[in-house]
Amino acid sequence: MLNLGRFVFDGSWKPGSFDAELVDSRELGSSVPSWLFSVIVFGCISSQGWTIDPKTKQERCLYNGDSNACNYGVGISVIAFLASLGFIAGEYLFEQMSSIKTRKHYVMADLGFSGFWSFLYFVGFCYLANQWSNTSPTPEYGVNNMQAAIAFSFFAIFPWAASAYLAFLRFKQGNAQEFAPSYEADPTNMAGYNSYPDATDPDGGYSQPPFNQQPMDTGAPVMQQAPPY
Repeated sequence: MLNLGRFVFDGSWKPGSFDAELVDSRELGSSVPSWLFSVIVFGCISSQGWTIDPKTKQERCLYNGDSNACNYGVGISVIAFLASLGFIAGEYLFEQMSSIKTRKHYVMADLGFSGFWSFLYFVGFCYLANQWSNTSPTPEYGVNNMQAAIAFSFFAIFPWAASAYLAFLRFKQGNAQEFAPSYEADPTNMAGYNSYPDATDPDGGYSQPPFNQQPMDTGAPVMQQAPPY
């Protein structure tokens, strides 16, 4: 589980404390599946997504002959592959960013890109599935690859959405830390401030507060002694 306290903008986590929890939380949790699925989609379409039309002697996309479908699947997968590597490197270098503004921009970029690419994979899944369902007749070549590309386009939606959600949580946590007060009230210190904490009373001070007891009324006049100064 992501430890948000380590990723806030104030740099509370020291760079030397990099450990496996960082990898497990963000990189292995979302970036690595995103990277893996992009490789599968790109590989499936680029390797067997095209065939030579015997009539025109030109390349023809197996998704109902729509070259845009093949290009779309390959394009978003290549960019997703590069972006995943970039975010993996960015997570490692995040704590070495000394500027709060730089960290905030990185988190916002992660949030925006991950959310947008999750949406693009959703569009790609619908697009490829629709074109494949309209393909007639079903080709004898590359069927498994085309179906795998559709399936992993669907699977890729979720790690990118998870990355966007984790970036949103980190952004909220960072803002809370950035605008939090820099002091904490001490609930145990109920006494007021001492104006002169190092000052001493040369007369020893009062042994007890003056006039804390009322003299007994005996009917006789009582002489009160003035307190010493």
